[in-house]
Amino acid sequence: MKKVDKLIEFLKNRYGFENKTTNPYKVLISTLLSQRTRDETTEAVSSKLFSNYKKPEDFIASTEEKIASLIKPVGFYRVKAKRIKEISSILIEKWDSEVPATLEELLSLPGIGRKTANCVLAHGFGIPALAVDTHVHRIPNRLGLVNTRTPYETEEVLTQIVPKEYWGWLNKTLVEFGKEICRPIKPRCSQCKLSSICKFNEN
Repeated sequence: MKKVDKLIEFLKNRYGFENKTTNPYKVLISTLLSQRTRDETTEAVSSKLFSNYKKPEDFIASTEEKIASLIKPVGFYRVKAKRIKEISSILIEKWDSEVPATLEELLSLPGIGRKTANCVLAHGFGIPALAVDTHVHRIPNRLGLVNTRTPYETEEVLTQIVPKEYWGWLNKTLVEFGKEICRPIKPRCSQCKLSSICKFNEN
C-alpha cells in the first residue's frame, strides 16, 4: 500500500470521512480571521461575530471599530476588521452579496490568499480544493509524502497524488492530527500509528 493510501486509511479510521459544506460567506470570514491565530480562538471569535452579523449588509451597516472590538482576540484584528468591511462591500457591489465560486475571483478579494480561497471552495461550495496551512504543509513532508519548501508546492504535489474526493477533507483532518499528535514541536511519535512509514521518525 502506498504511503498516501495508508495516510488516508489512518485518517478515516481516526476522524471518519465526511465532506460537509456550510455558508460560503461564513467560511470566507472565519478563514480570514484564522490567519496567524490559534484555531480555538478563531472558533470562539467567529461564533461571537456571526451571532451579531449574518450577511455582508450587516457588516457594512456596522462600524470598523465595532467589528474590531468583537474580533479583538485574533491576531491583527484591526487590519482584519478593515478587510471584512472591504470584502463585504465588494461582494455587495460586484456579486450581489454572494461569494464567488472560482479561485481567481476569490483571490481578487483583499487579504485573501490561496489557503483561504481553497477553504471557501471546499467547505463553502463542495468544490474539490486543497487548502494548505502549516499542518498540511508540515505533516506530508514529515511523512515523506512530499519534499517541498512552500505551501504552494505542497498543494501542487498533493493534488497530484491524493484523489479529488479527499482534498477538502484532508485539510480538516490533518489540522486535527497536527494539533493532537503530529505537533510542530515535540510530536507524539509514540502515539502515532503512522510511525512505520514516517520519514521524520527515522531520525
